[in-house]
Amino acid sequence: MNDSSWGAPPRAGYWGPSDQGPLQGAAPAGPAYDAHSAQQTRPMPIVPDVPEHGGDQDDDQGAARLSGPLFRDEPFRDDTYRGETPSAQPYAAVPQNPEPMPEAQQPPQPQPQPQKKSAGRDLGSAIGVGVGLGVVIIASLFFVKAVFVGVIAAAVVVGLWELTTRLQERKGIKAPLVPLAIGGAAMVVAGYVRGAEGAWVAMALTALAVLVWRMTESPEGYLKDVTAGLFAAFYVPFLATFVAMMLAADDGPWRVLTFLLLTVVSDTGAYAVGWRFGRTKLAPRISPGKTREGLLGAVGFAMVAGALCMQFLIDDGSWWQGLLLGLAVAASATLGDLGESMIKRDLGIKDMGTLLPGHGGIMDRLDSLLPTAPVVWLLLVVFVGSG
Repeated sequence: MNDSSWGAPPRAGYWGPSDQGPLQGAAPAGPAYDAHSAQQTRPMPIVPDVPEHGGDQDDDQGAARLSGPLFRDEPFRDDTYRGETPSAQPYAAVPQNPEPMPEAQQPPQPQPQPQKKSAGRDLGSAIGVGVGLGVVIIASLFFVKAVFVGVIAAAVVVGLWELTTRLQERKGIKAPLVPLAIGGAAMVVAGYVRGAEGAWVAMALTALAVLVWRMTESPEGYLKDVTAGLFAAFYVPFLATFVAMMLAADDGPWRVLTFLLLTVVSDTGAYAVGWRFGRTKLAPRISPGKTREGLLGAVGFAMVAGALCMQFLIDDGSWWQGLLLGLAVAASATLGDLGESMIKRDLGIKDMGTLLPGHGGIMDRLDSLLPTAPVVWLLLVVFVGSG
């Protein structure tokens, strides 16, 4: 073998210096691999056996065991070239119970403020409109009765327009407005001039006019249209006629004022007590905002107001009659309010109109007045006569 074999690298299976001996299973070293050759060969570092990780350690921990100085991409230290075995560094270990990282301090969140009860309407506009209507009513009521009859007729016509418009918009029901408006105004005048007899005659003629008027259009939907027309004729103008009948008495303005005061006081008492103390719902499926506590407030306020009105405003009236009158007004006003709430819920609307800011439409103010009018008229006739 020529001299170039002295500088050849060792064959596979040998670690380096000859005094270490061959690896197990390797061929014995030949004469070319003597001590002189071994001294010129750089020894390979001894790599400790890496224990296999058990089944209770995951792959991530096993991968972490391969980290350390022996597996860094850097040259061996100088002592490696001097034939010394580098000391094995401890394997990187994953802490079994690492200390939890301190949580970041979160800024304190502001506590939500309790919401105040809302009236649900613009009270400023509602009060302003209410005062304005009150001035018009009082002025027409005590100075010229005929003017107040005109006010009732105008309210009836506007209420019919709101009701028929909502029926057509939401249900597709075309109750004829023209005969209803004419017949409604005639009903109010007839009640004031001829009393109950005139009111019933005007109601019958209005119903007949509705049936005939609807015949000029397609037969499709005739029954539902005329039924809605008859309902509207009874609900708005016929009930309003009892106000005109109260006005026809000698002390008519005071009777009408008593009727209006008791209805307004009942609604105000229900609102004030219900808003402050209301907890138990009265009719949640019809009007979720009404409570039993509010009803008690309506009864209490109306009875006190009734006793005062009958004692000081109505001729030959007595305070105990006022208590009964106030109780009846609270019941009828609440039922009237619930009745229109039922209609509006069926139609899927909140208000019948937007004519009165803060109140809605005319029908939203007549809801408790209309069914209360015949009750007050009847009880006043029973207590003190027709006048």
